[in-house]
Amino acid sequence: MRLSCRGVVQWAALPLLVAWTGTAFAGGGATPKQPPPVPPTGKSESGLPLPRFVSLKADRVNLRAGPGTDYPTSWVYRRAGLPLEVLSEFEGWRQVRDAEGATGWVMQSLLSGRRTALVTPWDLKGKNKPQIPVRNSDSNSSRVIVNVEAGVIVNVHNCDGRWCSVSIDRYRGYMPQKQLWGVYENETVK
Repeated sequence: MRLSCRGVVQWAALPLLVAWTGTAFAGGGATPKQPPPVPPTGKSESGLPLPRFVSLKADRVNLRAGPGTDYPTSWVYRRAGLPLEVLSEFEGWRQVRDAEGATGWVMQSLLSGRRTALVTPWDLKGKNKPQIPVRNSDSNSSRVIVNVEAGVIVNVHNCDGRWCSVSIDRYRGYMPQKQLWGVYENETVK
């Protein structure tokens, strides 16, 4: 089975979810707490900035429709290290967005502050995945160390706003920041 760049499997048990939702909201269960709106200041309950990038700790993480286990699972991520963008926080839950734009809620304990990025995930739509060079230094004229396919996850060590120092397996080098989803444009990562 091939997974999309977000490494997920969509649940096909829609009738079961409809039946469960009907029971939960027809008096068969407690109504889940609603999260507060995102603060306009960009401050969060944790004190960390919003939005920000994080990565998945585990190979199996449920993306839920709301902040709690009472909410149905929308997706199951199956790719540890996958970068996600945290949009808001509610108690021990984080509202996240993936590279494909899907949003939902993930338990905070399943997320890591370790910075990772997807290489040009927007290039995964075509049949031919482009090869993106990882270079020896932060220059387009420097030697190519290795070429990686679009959709590969890289570890981000630091970024200066234009180039990021990254590693993939045993390879370490530089990639233009604009080719990575998991760091903001012009963001400095230390």
